Amino acid sequence: MNPRVKTVQIESNYQLLLEFTNGERRLFDVMPYLDKGIFKQLKTKEIFHTLKIVDGTVQWINEADFCPDTLYLESKPINL
Repeated sequence: MNPRVKTVQIESNYQLLLEFTNGERRLFDVMPYLDKGIFKQLKTKEIFHTLKIVDGTVQWINEADFCPDTLYLESKPINL
């Protein structure tokens, strides 16, 4: 099982800076998903900024969310 989201910060261009339970910090790009299903609603900045952490993943007010494994596997590690 991959680590779960511990903290999240919204960055520019629909990117999320995620810190996982294993201490890794990674950048996840939501942009490729914004033309699909429920994620289309996230193009509205007011909805995009309703992001919160729920059960180790991220979720928006419209109940859009990502599998925590997707967030981990599809994100890029960052070095700070």
